[in-house]
Amino acid sequence: MLDAGGGEKLERWGDVVLRRPDPQAIWPRTGNEALWQKADGVYHRSAKGGGEWEKRGMPEAWTLDYGALSFHLRPFSFKHTGLFPEQAVNWDFMSSIIEEAARPARVLNLFAYTGGATCALLAAGAEVTHVDASKGMVTAAKENAALSGLADKKVRWLVDDCQKFVEREIRRGNRYDAILLDPPSYGRGPKGELWKIEEGIYPLLTACMRLLSEHPLFFVLNMYTTGLQPGTLHYLLHTALNEAAPAAAKHARIEAAEIGLPVTASGAVLPCGGCGRVLFSKCNQSSPGSASCGDRAG
Repeated sequence: MLDAGGGEKLERWGDVVLRRPDPQAIWPRTGNEALWQKADGVYHRSAKGGGEWEKRGMPEAWTLDYGALSFHLRPFSFKHTGLFPEQAVNWDFMSSIIEEAARPARVLNLFAYTGGATCALLAAGAEVTHVDASKGMVTAAKENAALSGLADKKVRWLVDDCQKFVEREIRRGNRYDAILLDPPSYGRGPKGELWKIEEGIYPLLTACMRLLSEHPLFFVLNMYTTGLQPGTLHYLLHTALNEAAPAAAKHARIEAAEIGLPVTASGAVLPCGGCGRVLFSKCNQSSPGSASCGDRAG
């Protein structure tokens, strides 16, 4: 994040510099206009909705590395590039837990988009079920996994409505050691199913809690919807967990906060949404049949 202000952000993605609108960057720019003018691509919003890219040397697609992971980037007509870099903090968080657990872990990634988290989890040794309603996004996720050398890992790629998939998994008796939930504010499923987060999030959240295994590791909820604060995420997770998985709740620690990206020019941090995490105590992470100390996380 090179700079932010005046309703825009200036970012460097590898060797490519992009300038995009951002509703959080409402403060004035730092005055470094020469830097802003060097952008390889500028996204212009349309008064009719949506927008388009002005290409000033921006390639149609390129590759970006994060540690051992590699991703295809391509500017979409709806402003995004196919990757949310602020989520790297969650990739690292989840990967560290998977690696420290040192046991097989089944992870469910819902609204999984182009697979940044899926790739990080696979690289850490998890078995992942990747679910998204968009066939194009699932295809992009497969490409990212192959680009990262993860094509041979244990992963299921599913194009499906997330709510309906979770309900079927409950009926099937399938369970997961960790779940990542990254819902949009508004959207439609592959058959036109309507999703509004204010109406759908709590039923989906409680259903997901019912999919937790006997010895869960973590649950992560991302939220990009403006107006829903970290405190809301904390209470949603607390309420849903105690309703749907009271045994797991006894060993749970919940945290919620903003996530953001540091701005080089000003030293500020640009807010990029909220995140709630449930971390289950290590005393509850032993293998089935082994002894458990019974301590309770705060």
